[in-house]
Amino acid sequence: MSILEIVKRYLFFILGLFMMAVGVALSTRSYLGTSPISCVPYVLSLGFPMTIGQFTFLMNLLFIIFQILLLRKQFKLIQLLQVVVALIFAFFTDFTMGLFSWINVTNYLAQIGLFTLSCLILALGVSMEVTADVILMAGEGVVSALSIVTKKEFGNLKVAFDVTLLICGLLFSLILFHRLNGIREGTILAALLVGTLVHFINKRLSFMDVVFKGEHSVVFGLEKTTELIEEAIK
Repeated sequence: MSILEIVKRYLFFILGLFMMAVGVALSTRSYLGTSPISCVPYVLSLGFPMTIGQFTFLMNLLFIIFQILLLRKQFKLIQLLQVVVALIFAFFTDFTMGLFSWINVTNYLAQIGLFTLSCLILALGVSMEVTADVILMAGEGVVSALSIVTKKEFGNLKVAFDVTLLICGLLFSLILFHRLNGIREGTILAALLVGTLVHFINKRLSFMDVVFKGEHSVVFGLEKTTELIEEAIK
C-alpha cells in the first residue's frame, strides 16, 4: 500500500467520522433518542455537567482498555490509534451538536423525518469507516476482541453488544431521572435501520478501492485511444 493510498484512506475515514457525528447530532435534535452506541453518553450528558462528546471519549477509552485486557499479547499496538480516533470523534460530536443546536422540531412527523435522515447520514459515515479499512472504532474493536476470544460470529456479538448498551442507557436514565430520558422509539428504530442502510451503502462505495489505489484504467484507455487516432492521422 503506497503512502498516497494510506493518506486517501485516512482522509476518507476521518470524513466518515464527521458524518457519523452529524448523524448523532441530528438524532438528538429530533428528541426521539439516538443510536444504541451513543445512548449511554447522551443520557449521561443530560444528567451531568459534561458534554456528549466528552462522555463518548471516556466510554471509548473504557472500550480500548477492555480490548487490551481481553486480547493481552494479541492486542496490536497499531490499535492504540483508536485513542486518537476517539478524540477526533468526540470533538466532531460536540462540534456538530453546537452546529445544529438551532434545530428545534416539535411536530412528530418532522421528528420522524429528521431521525430517519440522521440514520441515513450515520449509516453513510459507518460505511465510509468500513470502506476506508484502516482502523476500527473502539466500539467495533471491543466486538472484534470478543469475537477473537469467544470464537463467536462478529455479527451476533454486535447485536448483543448494542442491546447491552441500550440496557445500560435505560438503567442510567431510570437511576438519574426515574423515567426514560434520552431514549425513545428512535433508539430502537436506529438499531433496526442503520445496519440495513450500511449494508445497502457499502455496495455503492465499492468503487472507492479504485480511487484509493489510483487506478484510472478508463482514463488511461482513453488516452491510449487518442494517441492511436493521432498516429493514424499523421
